[in-house]
Amino acid sequence: MRKVECTIKDTRAAKLYDPAAPCCLMVYFTYPGVIALRKYRRAHKHWLKGRKNLARWISYRARKRTGIEIHPAAKIGEGVFIDHGMGVVIGETAEIGDACVLYHGVTLGANTFEKVDRHPKLGDGCIVYAGATLIGPIHIGDNSVIAAGAVVVKDAPANAGLKGVPAHHNS
Repeated sequence: MRKVECTIKDTRAAKLYDPAAPCCLMVYFTYPGVIALRKYRRAHKHWLKGRKNLARWISYRARKRTGIEIHPAAKIGEGVFIDHGMGVVIGETAEIGDACVLYHGVTLGANTFEKVDRHPKLGDGCIVYAGATLIGPIHIGDNSVIAAGAVVVKDAPANAGLKGVPAHHNS
């Protein structure tokens, strides 16, 4: 039942955050971000059950279809919206809280090749605008906003506004 609830919440998030969104049925079947999250949730379930090859295959097929790459081991909350998704990359140890929004070209990437916790963690309610890059095992607090094109390499508290290269807090 949880998978269905997440899929419904993801679809509703798309309707909430995209003023151009048509009916929920069209969002469910035609929005790349919703499709990618649906496929991710299926792949993640297989990953957790130890069927890693199948999980990677599902992930690969979803990337080919949507242009959005989500590692099946990543942890993604409910009601997440990936808008225009092309070029989004979400790494293996990345975590995304509930009700987050990611725009196209966002990268949640690593800064090492070692098998350690190496990807960003986003709190609930974060918005990451187009082309932003978050690198390394950083923590971004709840309800933070990351500007388009920002490069974030350090932790940020809740309600932070981050912009620039490297990103800094708005004052």
